[in-house]
Amino acid sequence: MNLKQYLDIAPEVKAAVDAGKPVVALESTILSHGMPYPENLTFAAEIERIIRAAGAVPATMAIIDGRMKVGLSAGELELMCRGEGVTKVSRRDLPILLAQGGTGATTVASTMILASLAGIRVFATGGIGGVHRGAETSMDISADLQELAHTPVAVVCAGAKMILDIGLTLEYLETMGVPVLGFNTNDFPAFYCRKSGFGVDYNAPTALDVAKVAKTKWDLGLAGGMLIGNPVPEEYAMDFNEMSAIIDKALASAAGAGVRGKNITPYLLAHIVEYTGGRSLATNIQLAYSNARVAAAIAVELAKL
Repeated sequence: MNLKQYLDIAPEVKAAVDAGKPVVALESTILSHGMPYPENLTFAAEIERIIRAAGAVPATMAIIDGRMKVGLSAGELELMCRGEGVTKVSRRDLPILLAQGGTGATTVASTMILASLAGIRVFATGGIGGVHRGAETSMDISADLQELAHTPVAVVCAGAKMILDIGLTLEYLETMGVPVLGFNTNDFPAFYCRKSGFGVDYNAPTALDVAKVAKTKWDLGLAGGMLIGNPVPEEYAMDFNEMSAIIDKALASAAGAGVRGKNITPYLLAHIVEYTGGRSLATNIQLAYSNARVAAAIAVELAKL
């Protein structure tokens, strides 16, 4: 595999990986497509600070001028946060964007790919994609789920986004053999809300418990990653019934506007922010910070094993 013409790993990140020190991968879609500028720049700096404070090295991912970037400079973070001409990049888009010399923000799936290529095993995100409502007719299933089945990265999230069919998402993960852990919880979280009404495969009370499961899975040669559901901190959690009604309203709006495919998620999330008067964005930010703390703690423990 010839990666030199495609992959740039920041010196700090490479040194940490080579030395077996803890590193946490971060996506860039939330920067380019999930938050306004310059609030996203403040968020990017804070989430990296949180990971460093917990003893790990942050590695934000992106595609810039046809190069896969693992770890971004201040100027590159600024570029991604401004979002001008920045596309959304999943697995299918990677070879096209690299071949064309384009610039794009990484989703969960593409962040996992870049992390794995760089030797990073832990990734903090907000919420994963999954099986969309009505997927039995639309076949709209996020590439994130296939990536979890095949790419050896432990993904810390606040569950699946509430716009999805969470039950079918968990069924899909079970079929693909992806362990779903709850971080000190028996309940699979629902992004804005602490509970979805569905359970997890295993309640992992501590970061060390998660790290041991991850190490054991990969020691056995079992393919793919694993999912760790970390509920949003209670003080920032939103009411499940209220959010369900708001999401139904956003879905109806999307259907009326004919929005579908990879455009559906940013459309829905933007309308949810509008319908909640900005409260959902504040919750999104806080759950991302919480996931970064947990991911860093897991990376620190994994580095010791």
